[in-house]
Amino acid sequence: MTDRQEGQRVIPFPHGGIVVLVGPSNSGKTTLLRRLVQEGVLLQTEIVSSDDYRTLVGDVEYIDWKGRPREEADILYGDYQLLSNLAFEAMNTVVSMRCRLGKLTVVDATHLQPEYRRKYIDLAAGHDLPCAAWILDLPEQTLLERDKSRDQPRGRQRVKQQFVQFKRSLRGLRDEGFDFTYMLKETESVQFIRKKNPLLAEIGAGVDVIGDIHGCYDEMLELLGRLGYTPDDAGLYRHPDGRTLISVGDVMSRGPKSLDTMRFWKKHCDAGTARMIDSNHGWKIARYLSGRQVTLGHGDENIAAELAQLALEAGGEEADALREELKQFLLSAPSHLVLCREGVRRVVVAHAGIRDEYIGKQSKRIQDFCRYGDTDGLDATGAPVRKEWYVEHESGELIVWGHDPRPYPTVVKNTVNIDQGAVFGGSLTAYRYPEQKFVSVKAYQDYARDPDSPLIRWERGRFSPPNLRKLVEGYSVMTDAYGEISVRGEFVKAAIDTVSHFTIPMEELVYIPPTMSPAPAVSADEAYLEHPREAIAYYRSQGVKTMVAEKKHMGSRAVLLLFRDEAAAVPYVGRPTLGTVYTRTGRAFFGKDTETEVLSRLSSDLHQAGYWARYDTDLLLLDAEIIPWNLKARELIATQYAHVAEAAAMDREQLLGKLREAENAGRDVSGWVQEMEGKLKNARVFREAFQQYCWDTSGLDGVRIAPFHTLAHSGRTFFDQSHLWHMEHGRELAGVSPLFMETEFRTVTSEADEADVIRWWEELTEDGHEGIVIKPETFIVRSGKGLIQPAIKVRGRKYLHIIYGMDYLQPDNLARLKLRKTGKKERHALMECALSVESVERFIRKEPLERMHECVLAALSLESDPVDPRL
Repeated sequence: MTDRQEGQRVIPFPHGGIVVLVGPSNSGKTTLLRRLVQEGVLLQTEIVSSDDYRTLVGDVEYIDWKGRPREEADILYGDYQLLSNLAFEAMNTVVSMRCRLGKLTVVDATHLQPEYRRKYIDLAAGHDLPCAAWILDLPEQTLLERDKSRDQPRGRQRVKQQFVQFKRSLRGLRDEGFDFTYMLKETESVQFIRKKNPLLAEIGAGVDVIGDIHGCYDEMLELLGRLGYTPDDAGLYRHPDGRTLISVGDVMSRGPKSLDTMRFWKKHCDAGTARMIDSNHGWKIARYLSGRQVTLGHGDENIAAELAQLALEAGGEEADALREELKQFLLSAPSHLVLCREGVRRVVVAHAGIRDEYIGKQSKRIQDFCRYGDTDGLDATGAPVRKEWYVEHESGELIVWGHDPRPYPTVVKNTVNIDQGAVFGGSLTAYRYPEQKFVSVKAYQDYARDPDSPLIRWERGRFSPPNLRKLVEGYSVMTDAYGEISVRGEFVKAAIDTVSHFTIPMEELVYIPPTMSPAPAVSADEAYLEHPREAIAYYRSQGVKTMVAEKKHMGSRAVLLLFRDEAAAVPYVGRPTLGTVYTRTGRAFFGKDTETEVLSRLSSDLHQAGYWARYDTDLLLLDAEIIPWNLKARELIATQYAHVAEAAAMDREQLLGKLREAENAGRDVSGWVQEMEGKLKNARVFREAFQQYCWDTSGLDGVRIAPFHTLAHSGRTFFDQSHLWHMEHGRELAGVSPLFMETEFRTVTSEADEADVIRWWEELTEDGHEGIVIKPETFIVRSGKGLIQPAIKVRGRKYLHIIYGMDYLQPDNLARLKLRKTGKKERHALMECALSVESVERFIRKEPLERMHECVLAALSLESDPVDPRL
């Protein structure tokens, strides 16, 4: 295990693990280590010495008592044997802690007894680290001569005893289980070097990690093209930015072109432009190519067939040469890779996953785990029962893995699965870092033709309830619009409690309407807290040239999921139903009988208008406002607004009467009278403000539904459509059913449009309406800093009495309110928008319930994170 450089012997240190020095006193162990520290090969902290620990524990400098009467030793040390045992116990505790961190530790002691050495072999193995033995085998005469020059000689008899014991122990030392054993007759001419951990790599200009290819060579080349890689004159695919390709393994088997795929990765790994991870199929093929007795199955037999065909076409020698090249290539694949930036571990790539304590280490146990994952036997069909190792991931690195085919990339607790079953007719996926983006290519066909493929099993389990253990301590959702969104465990638990007790069935809870933020800046006008001018200025500062201003109905937010007929619902929610109507917290909007009536009437109206046939859709998903407000807020109005309004009006009328009596009696209370007149007016405005949005209804008479987002039809979503399109579609729906109502809107493209919208807002709000919502023309807009606000609400002066109190417009109160902080509300609005888009996209793609639910639960969790409710 040593190299030679110009005739000099070279011994490498393991990057982590234990090095046990073996040799009698005077063999030069401490002197060698002192030299290596001076040369910068070792750190002083990487050395533990039994002599040092005796001194540390016993407060006395070590003197060898061997050969002296026991009474003298006990006088010197109290109980020498106890001292020595405690010293080794303390030292080994430190060694164990260093092993937990994957550090290198060199143990300086004689280690003449096999049982002493065995402790370190077992300790290293228990932490999945190598254990090496450096044996300093010097002549007896050299040891005796060195002993004479010591300040505290061991004595001739003691040195001879140790030498005999040392020679005796050498006979079986190589069979004790050390990973590396080095015999050193002398150390002066030996060069000791530190090698970098081969599992570590730099992220550099970026990496593109590709999921399980399984011989889908043509799809792989298409994916590389989409990622921006092009072949050079030597046929090497390179990225113009110098990015690196990484494969999670299983590049072969099952698919049509395994040899081409393996050749591709060998060529690119040899050129240093790519890395490939070890995998279960790769390991099996490596053993097959090595001549081992393995049973080829699950598509591995295709490689044998391709090699046999190559031997027929090109000759046996070429086939044999290729077998040897591929064997060596597969055997050299690392169990996993740790990708770093500026020395900090950022990303771990492993085929089937990895435990936190394994990261950066290498052992047979780790290799097996990374190849096969955490399994618990086989199920009735013979498929492995996979345990969810990722729920225990806490160490901070992002783990990218494959092996377990899933219809779509899955992000759980900072782990990303990118095996989308290309060989089973799914997709071949790449994960880009640091962009944290997915790029996929749909498979050209189902090459495996497996009637019980993992993707089919996933489809059968689409409506299985999610494993809350993955989520309850906090988790992340990868969204296309915002990137990764993390939610904290304390808010997830609150949201789970809501979902468990109050929401509609999870299968139908497909979308949580996102919150809206007011403008980041309050109105500069002293008479207003909010004004359209600030919202429009915000969008113009973000480069938005066209905006849509929509009337904001004072009702209750609702989601309508409507189906063509009951049978059409089964593929989407797993049961026959005409649909559901629910609130933005996931609760049923109406009572059961009323909901049935609403759904039946809308279904009939949509059929009669030919809507389902015209759009060739089985479903209609709407984000809407249902009025009047008192439909859902009756209790709130009765117990809070009405009571406060009446009490305030009565109290202020009485106070005003008393003040006028005092004024008529000649008292100077004119200032107080004026103030109370203003406060009484405020109380009356407050009462009028909420009464504007309340009226009596009988059944569905008086109930109106104002859709402002048509979210989805069968097979597609409408987030790519402009808000003008959504408004026009809402107008069309208003013509389909009398339950639907149109929403007024204006467009803003110029200063004249802005002035017109401001006049319209002033008229609406002075007439008692809530206000308007201003949106960019397109649904999702990004600026240089990322996603911008999808909508900004601008509420009127009268309406804000309901929110901030009847006296909020008094100068002191208004000045204080203008100091409000909207940052958290803005962040929540962006994240909830991204989550809502993501959940609808996954629902329309008919992804498993767990995938959709993680978005919905994350949105509800953000709602559990306290934000000023008045915003």
